[in-house]
Amino acid sequence: MNRPTLALALAGSLATALAGAAFAAPLSPEKMVGNEKCYGVALKGQNDCAAGAGTTCAGTSTMDYQGNAWKAVPKGTCVTMKGGMHMGSLTPIKS
Repeated sequence: MNRPTLALALAGSLATALAGAAFAAPLSPEKMVGNEKCYGVALKGQNDCAAGAGTTCAGTSTMDYQGNAWKAVPKGTCVTMKGGMHMGSLTPIKS
């Protein structure tokens, strides 16, 4: 591999790593104002946080409606939301 190609590959890898780290940050307390954590309603890779062992946080759920991954939703709406075959929950759902 020649030097310019290697530099470009390294720059791309670094940009991807930095973007992933920024995306994986949990929601700030300010963004949670007026919202609640709703487990079991996020689509694969679209959770806001908490996705169990081996995951970092936001965007790390491995399947749709994962029971231990939550999405921030307006307060009072979680338990009325349908997540696949179950309703949303204010506590993690055992899958």
